[in-house]
Amino acid sequence: MVQAYTQQTGQGGPGAEPTGSRLRRLLRHWGHLRHDRGIWRRGMVPAGCAALLALLMIFHAQIPNRLGSLGSLLETFLPWLGGFIPVLLGCALWRRSATALLALLLPVAVWLNLFGGLMFFDRSHGGGELTVVTHNVNAENPDPAGTARKVAASGAQVVALEELSDSALPVYRKALAGTYRYHTVQGTVGLWSRYPLHDSRPVDIKMGWTRALRTTVATPRGDVAVYVAHLPSVRVKFNAGFTAGQRDGSAEALGKAIGRERLARVILLGDLNGTMNDRALAPITSQLRSAQGAAGDGFGFSWPASFPMARIDQIMVRGLDPVSAWSLPRTLSDHLPVAASVDF
Repeated sequence: MVQAYTQQTGQGGPGAEPTGSRLRRLLRHWGHLRHDRGIWRRGMVPAGCAALLALLMIFHAQIPNRLGSLGSLLETFLPWLGGFIPVLLGCALWRRSATALLALLLPVAVWLNLFGGLMFFDRSHGGGELTVVTHNVNAENPDPAGTARKVAASGAQVVALEELSDSALPVYRKALAGTYRYHTVQGTVGLWSRYPLHDSRPVDIKMGWTRALRTTVATPRGDVAVYVAHLPSVRVKFNAGFTAGQRDGSAEALGKAIGRERLARVILLGDLNGTMNDRALAPITSQLRSAQGAAGDGFGFSWPASFPMARIDQIMVRGLDPVSAWSLPRTLSDHLPVAASVDF
C-alpha cells in the first residue's frame, strides 16, 4: 500500500503525466525550435514594444509637459510600467520568438536599475532620535477621533495632519491633547508635537487660502524647522490631460519658502500630490532628501488607501539622516499615514 501511494503521488495523481516525461517533452520542444528559422523573425511587434517600454523609462524626463502634463502623469506611475514586462514575456513565449525574448532584457535591465533597490532591498536601520508622521486625514473622514488615536499610537514625537475640516478640528485637538502638549493649526493643516513650538506661521503657496505652515520644533537635540503642506490636487481629464498646473505653481512657491529657511535642519511633511519622480516637484525635491527613498522598505505607496498605487505623501529632510521609513495601518481616510525616524 505504501509503495502504491508513493508511486501515485509522485506522478501527481492517477492519469497525470510524470514530471520526468513533462520535462523531457519540454526539452524536445525547445530542441526543435533551434532548427526553426522563424524563431528570429517572429515576434517583431512584442520586440518593438519592449524597446519602446525601455525608451519610455530611460527618457521619461524628456517627455514634454506642454500637452496635458503628460510627462508628470507618466512619472507619477513610472514604477508601474514594469507591469508590462510579464505581458510582453507572455507574448514572446506565445509567439515562440527569440527576438522578443532578447529585446525584453532591455526593459528588465532598465526597470531594475531604476527601482530594483527600492523593490528588493530594505534600507531601514531601526532606531532614530526623532520620529515624525504625516497623514492626510480626509475632510470627509467619518471617524476623526479613531484616526487621531491610530496616529498617536505610532509613538511619533511630531505629527502633521492635512485636510482638517472646521467640524473635525475640535475632535482632533481633544483626541491628541493627551499625547501632544503643543500644536499649531494654520488653515487646513496642523502640527502636533511633544516638544515646544515657536515661530509658527502660515506659508503662502499661491492657493488663495492657507494649506501650508512653518514652525520650529525645539527638540532636545536642537531646533528643527518643520514645514507642513498640502499641495493642490491633480486630476486626469479626457479633454485636458493631467491638470497639474496649480499644483506645480504651489510646488514652486513652497520650494522658494524652503530655500529661504535659515535653520540647517529642515523637515517637510505633507501631501504633495506628486511623487519623487515627478519633475514638477523639482523646486522641492532638489533641496530635500526623501526619507522613504533613503531608508524605506519598498515603494511605500500611500494613495489610494484601498489599493495604494503612488507615493504622494512625503517626508523629506535636510540636515538630518533618515534611518527608517514605513506606512502606518489604514484609517478611514483615503490616504495611508506614513512615518519616518531620523538621526541628528
